[in-house]
Amino acid sequence: MSKEFAYSDVAEHAGKKDLYLVIHDKVYDTSSFVDEHPGGEEVLLDVGGQDATEAFEDVGHSDEAREILQGLLVGTLKRKAGDPAPKVQSGKTDTSIKTGSNTALNLGLYSAIILGGAIAYGGYKYYQSQA
Repeated sequence: MSKEFAYSDVAEHAGKKDLYLVIHDKVYDTSSFVDEHPGGEEVLLDVGGQDATEAFEDVGHSDEAREILQGLLVGTLKRKAGDPAPKVQSGKTDTSIKTGSNTALNLGLYSAIILGGAIAYGGYKYYQSQA
């Protein structure tokens, strides 16, 4: 059975030689992986001893990275009142807002290109008929 960790327990493991991360309420001991991390050790040390869900998901890790992560699993996080809320929820809200504004921008850009092409074609046909 996996061990349960309090958020305060995880926070005690924030050094390079003793580094725990929380991702999706699972606790991982990444101490042995710090030197091998392709993004550099600073990335892991910045989120050491805390919830790294948002940072992990924002990068878009590969299936291979997720398999490596499973090998580092040491337990689950037992959240208590007063613990920081999972960070992934705020990331989802921001993503949906960005997606909506990007869609509107793309639609406007395509409309401008089509309108510009129609005006250019009309001008070309007008000058052809005058010649």
